[in-house]
Amino acid sequence: MSTYEDRLKALRDELARRRLDGFVVPLTDEHMSEYVGAYAQRLAWLTGFQGSAGSAVVLPADAAIFVDGRYTLQVREQVDGALWQYQSVPQTSAAEWLGAHAGSGARIGYDPWLHTKDWVVQATRALAASGAELVAVDTNPIDAIWPDKPQPSAARLVVQPDDLAGRSSADKRQTIADTLTEAGADAAVLSALDSIAWTFNVRGADVDHTPVALAYALVHADGTADLFVAPEKLDDSVRQHLGNAVRVHDRAAFRPALASLAGKSVIVDPERAVSAIFGTLEEAGAKILARRDPAVLPKAMKNATEIAGHRAAQARDGAALVRYLHWLSIEAPKGGLTELSAAAHLRALRDETGVLKDLSFGTISAAGPNGASPHYSVTEESDRRIEPGTLYLVDSGGQYQDGTTDVTRTIAVGTPTQEMRTRFTLVLKGHIALARAVFPEGTRGGQLDTLARQFLWSHGLDYAHGTGHGVGAYLAVHEGPQRIAPVGGAYVGGDEPLRAGMILSNEPGYYKAGEYGIRIENLILVEPRDVAGAEKPCLGFETLTFAPIDASLIDVALLDSTELTWLNAYHAQVLAIVGPRVEGEVKAWLGGACRPLGE
Repeated sequence: MSTYEDRLKALRDELARRRLDGFVVPLTDEHMSEYVGAYAQRLAWLTGFQGSAGSAVVLPADAAIFVDGRYTLQVREQVDGALWQYQSVPQTSAAEWLGAHAGSGARIGYDPWLHTKDWVVQATRALAASGAELVAVDTNPIDAIWPDKPQPSAARLVVQPDDLAGRSSADKRQTIADTLTEAGADAAVLSALDSIAWTFNVRGADVDHTPVALAYALVHADGTADLFVAPEKLDDSVRQHLGNAVRVHDRAAFRPALASLAGKSVIVDPERAVSAIFGTLEEAGAKILARRDPAVLPKAMKNATEIAGHRAAQARDGAALVRYLHWLSIEAPKGGLTELSAAAHLRALRDETGVLKDLSFGTISAAGPNGASPHYSVTEESDRRIEPGTLYLVDSGGQYQDGTTDVTRTIAVGTPTQEMRTRFTLVLKGHIALARAVFPEGTRGGQLDTLARQFLWSHGLDYAHGTGHGVGAYLAVHEGPQRIAPVGGAYVGGDEPLRAGMILSNEPGYYKAGEYGIRIENLILVEPRDVAGAEKPCLGFETLTFAPIDASLIDVALLDSTELTWLNAYHAQVLAIVGPRVEGEVKAWLGGACRPLGE
């Protein structure tokens, strides 16, 4: 179908054939993944939206697309406003909008393999108020009208060896088994792809930028497990690695396996498992314990081996980024670079490490006004020249077998304005405040979020995204449950207590629509912190990312002595860690970029 208008009409025709008056289209897959395989990109195919979070609703005469503050600008650039109404989350939601727009007697379809049970409850309630009905579909109507829909990946699984994982799969399964025993449960459903990869010490290539494989698992209270994955994705080395305690089945056997759990007590995560899993277990007569996936917390708390691997990955990745920043300092002022060509060069420098597996997400290479969209994704159509007198924001990362990286730097091309310098420095002050934070055990990410925003707030400024997300160990670049963000609304995870071993991002920003964007991002590790006289155990952060922060954008007069001390000490660490990994002109440039300020 040649146009998005044609696709929307085809969907409406298909819904009419099915006697449905509407349909909900989320951007996710059967595993509630943030990043999904090409086969699950139904929202992008239908609307043109290329962001990583959103949903849409189609009615006979109306259609709406729902995105949060990260995508307010992007959705207007990519999605036709003549076809779709733009809606902002969390101010409104698809369920609320449906309740207001679906008429009495309307039958609104949804795919139960693409929504959580809680969403179904909320949408059902919202529709009932207007006399409408939510209807589960057996097959997704978009799949019926998508003529060249990609097939799921056939990539094979690979083993993540114990010397990089730090724990054996048997040990991890025993940890889960102990959790099940304490909860009085017989089994746990694992449907989140990164939980499965972590639990079984395997990785895959079924989702861009996230090394996971399409699979489901049941882990039992005796430490054994059933793994449901396409058999052609396993070779003898993976089967040997899994061992006799892991029974392997075709992925298609997962639903019948759920149906066989009659009378069993089963832990299912309401945040990560789709409605269809709950429905199948309920129909089978299983006792459902709605609790967090038991792999989530131990996965988030990195062991010593994973932390060591992450440090090695960061040093390697930092050297590639420093080479890029040096190259940018020479080429960008000439005015010949574009967002795409710059991103391609950064990818090439990471490839030169010889051990890059993939990027950890699509590089955000944003020049000038494109930087004002926090999750901007450059395309051939949007590709902008990097011009002198503007800011260039580059948010990027790599997937290495020993660690996952994520770093943002904002670069002044030419001479920045005083406004740019002031606002960059306010962002930097927030970044430093969070990096220096010391806090008692039990502190939640939401309690720390204000530290990063306080200086912007004092100037009547803010940013419409969380300050920090969890990061996996050669896994998802966005990992729960930890997060540094306001509690409530779209910021799921801000009320999670931070624990030693968790890795998060520290990325405050500022965005001026139509002009520029600013973000400074390092990864940080939660670690125990000795505090003289403390009456309870305390924690703090170790900064893990090492790359210079653009000194031309820093107004030193706005920094106090402790902030300046932190900044100069940080740049000394950059020189010590990355300096030995670069040579010649790059090394000389790095020395200048890390020179002490204010002395």
